[in-house]
Amino acid sequence: MSGGPDPILAVERLAVTFDTPRGSVRAVDGVDLSVREGEILGLVGESGSGKSVTLRGIVRLLRANAAVAGRVLWKGADLLAASPERLQAVRGREIAMIFQEPMTALNPVLSIGTQIEESLVAHTTLDDAGRKRRAAELLDLVGIASAKVRLAAYPHEFSGGMRQRAMIAIALAAQPRLLLADEPTTALDVTIQDQILKLLLGLCQDLGMAMILVTHDLGVVAETCDRVSVMYAGRVVESGPVEALFRHPRHAYTHALLRSMPHGGAARQPLVPIPGQPPRLDRPVEGCPFAPRCQLVEDRCRTVAPPFEPVGPAHAAACWASDRLAMAEGTA
Repeated sequence: MSGGPDPILAVERLAVTFDTPRGSVRAVDGVDLSVREGEILGLVGESGSGKSVTLRGIVRLLRANAAVAGRVLWKGADLLAASPERLQAVRGREIAMIFQEPMTALNPVLSIGTQIEESLVAHTTLDDAGRKRRAAELLDLVGIASAKVRLAAYPHEFSGGMRQRAMIAIALAAQPRLLLADEPTTALDVTIQDQILKLLLGLCQDLGMAMILVTHDLGVVAETCDRVSVMYAGRVVESGPVEALFRHPRHAYTHALLRSMPHGGAARQPLVPIPGQPPRLDRPVEGCPFAPRCQLVEDRCRTVAPPFEPVGPAHAAACWASDRLAMAEGTA
C-alpha cells in the first residue's frame, strides 16, 4: 500500500477456523498485515474481533482443533509452510510474544530467573554463568530493581506490573526482531499501564525492534503506534497511518469507535455507544459484517461485501460508505 523498505513480516489472507462441537468458527477471515523494520503496528477492535488469534496464528501457537490458511512471510519465507524445527527456531529467537495475562503465562513453580534462562538455553550459546548474567541484565533492562536478587523470586512474589516486566524480559532474551504484544497492559492500573507502554516504546526505539501491539484502547494506539489496522468480526476493515485514520476514518466501524471514546472539550458530553453486538462467527456472514449495527447502512451493505481498497496515501478501507464519510468531513 505504500513505498519504502520491504516488510520483514507480511501476512496474506490469513484465516483461522476452529472445529467445535457446535460447528466451525471462522475466528480470522482473510487478514492482511505487514510490518517493517522498527515499525509499531496497532491492531485494534472489540473483544472477539480476532486480534489475539491473529497473533497466535502468525507463529502457529494454536490449539489442535485450529486450521490455518494463507501465508505468513517472515523475511520472505512462509512460516505456515515451515518445518517444526524451523518454526521452533523462529519463535522466541526472531519473533517473540508477550501474552495477555502474565499470571497464567508464567509457570508458578519456577523462579523468574529459571524461566528467563529457559529461553536463553533454547536460543543462545551462553554457558550457565553467562545465562545468569544475561538474565540479571534483562530484569534490569525492564526496570526491576535489585535484579540479581529478584531472579530467585517466584511469579506470586511479584506485583502485576513486575510480572508483566518479567514477561517482557523473557520475550527479549534472544533479542528478537519482532515483538507480538497481546494487550500487555490488561488488568494493570493506569499508572503501571503507562509505565509498561513507555518501556515497550523505548525498547523498540533502542533495540530497533518492530512490534504488533494488540489493544482495544485507541488512546494507547494514538500515543505509541506508527500505523493501525482495525479488526471487526475476524477481518481487517481499515488500515493506515495513525494520524490519517484518527483524523479521517473511512470505515463506519472506525468512525463509530472514535465517537464512542471520551474526548476533551465541553464537560458532561454524552458518549455515543455502538448499538447491538458483533455477528456470530459460527454462522455465514453476508455482505458487510458491521451492517446490522451501522448508522450509515445501505441496501448493498447487507448482501455484498465491500472491497478493501485504497482511500488515501497508505490508507485503505472496506466500506461502502467510505465516500460519504469523506464528504461529511469535508462539510464539517
